[in-house]
Amino acid sequence: MTELSRRRLLTGSAGLVGAGLLGGCEAPSLSRLATPYDWSNGLTFAVQRWLLRNQPLVREFGPEAISSVFPTINTTDPDDPGYRTSKAVAFADWKLPVTGLVERPDAFSLADLKAMPARTQITLHSCEQGWSAIAGWTGVPLAHLLAKVGLKPEARFIVMRSVDGWWDSYDLFDALHPQTILAYGMNGQDLPIAHGAPLRLRVERQLGYKSLKYLTRIEAVDRVDGLGKGRGSMVAELGFPWYAGI
Repeated sequence: MTELSRRRLLTGSAGLVGAGLLGGCEAPSLSRLATPYDWSNGLTFAVQRWLLRNQPLVREFGPEAISSVFPTINTTDPDDPGYRTSKAVAFADWKLPVTGLVERPDAFSLADLKAMPARTQITLHSCEQGWSAIAGWTGVPLAHLLAKVGLKPEARFIVMRSVDGWWDSYDLFDALHPQTILAYGMNGQDLPIAHGAPLRLRVERQLGYKSLKYLTRIEAVDRVDGLGKGRGSMVAELGFPWYAGI
């Protein structure tokens, strides 16, 4: 783990566990980031954070375990004029802005991201709809990109937005995990359109709905209870937990 990771985990999202268990810090309360089952979700969040405090990796598999079929759900080919134009040129004009509480805001092309240190991991995707599948993902660790732009000390959450209007947020505990990557490849090939090309998030320690497809923007913020309806993500506004740890 890098020095940035250690420092930000100690001063950032680790405070969330303290907020949930001890009522301290200025981080948003866990109940603001959960479904109507606020107390149970808050307790689950705090317990899992404690159990995972040493940042263990999820299980990774060999190539022989890759599923022959990996289902696609929800949006599989965004009906967005800008996206369609970019798709027609193999995303050569596509860029990912990284803004908010960062020292060096920037926008990165797909070529920029592919030139950064990459990680490949073969992991189990657990869908909230009850199915699972194994696939190999290749991409740049989110921690590397955040180190490149430089998180400001007050940054506590990373907000992701996608071309189809979905958005979600992640505390630094998950954002800086080694297996949290911005994936541009799947099973040794370019990421397919149906699986989120040109870039999708992989958050391997949470249910599938936290791994947003078709990313368009990343923003570092100090709190998320002022976004949308104050529940931390679009899916939480629909009744699912903000924290979807497995």
